[in-house]
Amino acid sequence: MPQRRSKPLRKLINAEASGSFLWPADASVALGDLVRGTSFGGALGALAGRSVVLATPDQLTTALALIELDGVARRLVLCPPDLPADQLGYVIATAQTDAVVAGAGGPPAAARDLAVQATCSPAIVPADVTLADPHDTEWIMLTSGTTGAPKMVVHTLASLTAAIKPIASGSAPVVWGTFYDMRRYGGLQIFLRAVLGGTSFVLSSASEPMSDHLARLGLRGVTHLTGTPSHWRWALLNPSARAISPRYVRLSGEIADQAILDALREFYPAAGIGHAYASTEAGVGFEVNDGREGFPASMIGSEGAAVDMKVVDGSLRIRSVRTAAHYLGREASAGPGAALLDADGFVDTGDIVELRGDRYYFVGRRGGIINVGGLKVHPEEIEAVINRHPDVQMSLVKSRKNPITGAIVVADVVLRTQPGDGNDRSAELKREILQVCRDRLPQHKVPAAIRIVPSLDVFATGKMTRHHA
Repeated sequence: MPQRRSKPLRKLINAEASGSFLWPADASVALGDLVRGTSFGGALGALAGRSVVLATPDQLTTALALIELDGVARRLVLCPPDLPADQLGYVIATAQTDAVVAGAGGPPAAARDLAVQATCSPAIVPADVTLADPHDTEWIMLTSGTTGAPKMVVHTLASLTAAIKPIASGSAPVVWGTFYDMRRYGGLQIFLRAVLGGTSFVLSSASEPMSDHLARLGLRGVTHLTGTPSHWRWALLNPSARAISPRYVRLSGEIADQAILDALREFYPAAGIGHAYASTEAGVGFEVNDGREGFPASMIGSEGAAVDMKVVDGSLRIRSVRTAAHYLGREASAGPGAALLDADGFVDTGDIVELRGDRYYFVGRRGGIINVGGLKVHPEEIEAVINRHPDVQMSLVKSRKNPITGAIVVADVVLRTQPGDGNDRSAELKREILQVCRDRLPQHKVPAAIRIVPSLDVFATGKMTRHHA
């Protein structure tokens, strides 16, 4: 039986913190009750040492299962809510799963033949939950993508919590909130920060309208709130954005351009505004809290830093105890290039950065380049320019086939105020946006066409829908 290198999650939670709760949309669960009770009834022992797929119906039951099963199960597989049903069988087989945890409705069809089937319920009852021979549980997270089977990334509680710092004694009470689902890396980080710090956490819900979620965050007194730049752009368009008064706002998951940072500073002048670089594979790389896009060049190659970073062929690479260990089921079968870590232990993030003066700026993804007549174009670089126009809330740049150059760039734009009858400035705004692009970009990067649209598609992860996402 392997020896644990750290305490299980249940033992690390600050259960004595008074007034600390998990708050989904329709319930309230005290952290102390979670640690002293069980949501599995008498089924927990049957899950010991097993590879368990969490097919839980909501974030609260996911949280309960994680707290009880870390240190008990050999492996935990977190299934995000948008996992296609036809991919669950692949996940189960790859993780060598022999048990499933589901809600009251029972497991999905692909998991019904597993040896052990357990139900996790928000109805927590007091119990002695001590089990012998604890495991150093693997936490398997699924990465997002547009097609094909998901990549399965192997973490431990130690790697997932390495970036979390204790809350300073005497600090004002903290209530965490997020637009993420905690079955994805960004949301899981906030859940762990909350329960390890003994603070409350307001969970999101995929079925909850943005206005209702913002109102609920305000009702619970959220102080620290996180999401992607796309999450925040949509939030700022919602009248209920005035329902909250956060002390700290953080962005991650997409490039945080200067336009959204400035918009948040203007909207929440009393809040600290920061953006973080993190990914499922690389873990939490760094935070930037100076109000500027990009990050200081001094972070690269900094000796003695908790995270070692370098830039190779324009791509950011990261090495630290926060990174995942490896992919599950891919490295042995997928051939060269399938490994998560290179020979020196670095994760190649695929995020392209550019040094300008004393600062690095993110310009896009390596897989998202548009080739315009042999010249490389990063859509995100053009979006950052378009988003600086005072009437633009967000934009999406994409390619369109062209018989001469192979491709041209075009842009869909969402305005801060939708054009109304008798006050439609769309044509004028298109000309203004194009002029901003001409003033700041080489000709081949200037969009050939601008289209004003009411909305843009966003993945369940909170990121804008791109062909290379």
